Amino acid sequence: MKKVTNVFWIALALVLLAIGYGAIAPDNFAEVTGNIESFLTTSFGWYYLLVVSIMVLFCLFFLISPMGQIKLGKDTDKPEFSFGTWIAMLFSAGMGIGLVFWGAAEPLSHFAIDSATAEPGTAEAMRESMRFSFFHWGIHAWAIYAVVALALAYAQFRKGEPGLISATLKPLFGDKMKGPWGTLVDVIAVFATVVGVATTLGFGAIQINGGLAFLFDGIAGDSFAVQLIIIAIVTVLFMFSAWSGLSKGIKYLSNTNMVLAVVLLIAVIILGPTLLIMNMFTNTIGTYFQNLIEMSFRSAPIDGENRAWIDGWTIFYWAWWISWAPFVGIFIARVSKGRTIRQFLLGVLMIPTFISFLWFSAFGTTAIDVQSSGVDLTGLLTEETLFAVFNELPLGVLLSVIAIFLITTFFVTSADSATFVLGMQTTGGSLHPQNTVKLTWGISQSAIAVILLSTGGLDTLQTVLIIAAFPFSIIMLLMMASFYKALNIEYKAIKRKR
Repeated sequence: MKKVTNVFWIALALVLLAIGYGAIAPDNFAEVTGNIESFLTTSFGWYYLLVVSIMVLFCLFFLISPMGQIKLGKDTDKPEFSFGTWIAMLFSAGMGIGLVFWGAAEPLSHFAIDSATAEPGTAEAMRESMRFSFFHWGIHAWAIYAVVALALAYAQFRKGEPGLISATLKPLFGDKMKGPWGTLVDVIAVFATVVGVATTLGFGAIQINGGLAFLFDGIAGDSFAVQLIIIAIVTVLFMFSAWSGLSKGIKYLSNTNMVLAVVLLIAVIILGPTLLIMNMFTNTIGTYFQNLIEMSFRSAPIDGENRAWIDGWTIFYWAWWISWAPFVGIFIARVSKGRTIRQFLLGVLMIPTFISFLWFSAFGTTAIDVQSSGVDLTGLLTEETLFAVFNELPLGVLLSVIAIFLITTFFVTSADSATFVLGMQTTGGSLHPQNTVKLTWGISQSAIAVILLSTGGLDTLQTVLIIAAFPFSIIMLLMMASFYKALNIEYKAIKRKR
C-alpha cells in the first residue's frame, strides 16, 4: 500500500482554499468565478468546440486503425469484469445522475423555452430539441472519456506505469514527469475531478430535493437546508460503499443502477406516448448523424442570441465532460484491463451512446407530449420537471419513487468511484488506496458541493465546471499526442517481428 504523495497535500490545500473562500465570502466567490467563466466562454468557446471534435476524430481513427488490435494489458490478460458489469460500471460512473436530471428537462427546454434556432413550441423545435440532446450526450461525451481512459489503460496495463495522468505523458516528456511538472499535471487532474464530481453531487442533491418537494409538498421544502441533509446522508452511504472496495461496493451498486434505470426506461416507454417515442428515436438518429459535423463546429460568430445558447448548453456540456474526464477516464481504465483498443472503443463509444439516445427519446418526448397536451411545465424548477411529467402518467407516484431511489444510487456510485480515483491519484497510482485517503476526498467532494449550492445553486455549479475544465483540456491534447507516439512505436515493432 503506497503512502500519500505531494499531489495529495497540494490538491487538498487547493480544495480547502476553495472551500474556505466560498464559505467566508460567498458573494465575492460567485462574482469572481462568474467573471472568469464569462471570459472563457466568450474568448475560448471556439477552442472547446475544436478540442472536443479532435477527440472524436482521434477515437474514430483508432477504432478503424490496425493498431486497434493491441490490448490494453499484456497479450495474455483477460478482462476482469464481465461485459455486462463492465458496461454498467462505466455507464454509472460516466453519466449517472446527469441523465436523470436532464432526461426530461433538456429536450423540454430546447422545445418550449429556449430553442437552438427554431421558434419555440413548433414541430421544428421538437425535432431540434431531440437532435441537440443526442448531440450533447452522445459520441462527443464518450470520446472525451475514452481519450483519458485509453492513454491511462495503455500506460498502466501495457507498459507497467503507475495509474497517474502524468505517467501518460512520459512518451513526450520522459522523466520530467517524475518531478514538479508531473506533480502539477496530477494536481490539475485531481482538482478538476473534485470540482466535476462535486458539481454532479450538487445536481443530485437538488433533484432529490426537488422530487421530495414535489411529492410531499409542505413536508420536504425545496431549500438549501434540505439539500445539505441529503448530501450528508449520501456522503455516509458512499463512504461506506468506498470502504468495501471496488469489486464489492461499486460493482453491486453499478449493477443495481442499470437494473433500476432499465426498469424506469421501459416503464416510461410503455406508459408514455410509445409510438411517438420510437418514431422520434428513429428519426433523430438519422438527423443526428446527418447534422453531426455542422453541430460539432457551430459557433454562431455573428449571431449573439444563438451564441449565448451555445455557451449555455454546448460549451457547458463539453466543459462538464472534460472536468469529469480524469475521474471517469481513470475509472474506466481501471475496469478495462484485458480488452483490445477496438473492443474498448466500441464498448465505450457506442453502447452508452445508444442507451443515452433511447433515454432522451423516452423522457424527452414524453415531457414534450405532456407540454403539448396543455400542461405547462415551463414554469417549474429544472429539478422538478421529471416528477411533474411522471405526475401525468399512470403509476406516476411509483415512477417518482423509483427515480428518487435511482438518483440516490447513481449519486452514491459516482461519489464512491471518485473517492477511489482520487485516492489512486494521490497515492502514486495505487490500485488499493488507503481508506483514510478515500475518506478525506469523500468529505472534500461533499464540502465543495455544499459551498457551490450555497453560493448560487445551478448557475454556480455550471460556472465552476467551465473554469475547472480549461487547464485539463490542454493536458488531454498532450495525452493524445503522447499515446499516439507510444502506440505507433509499438505497432511498428510488432510489424517488424512479423
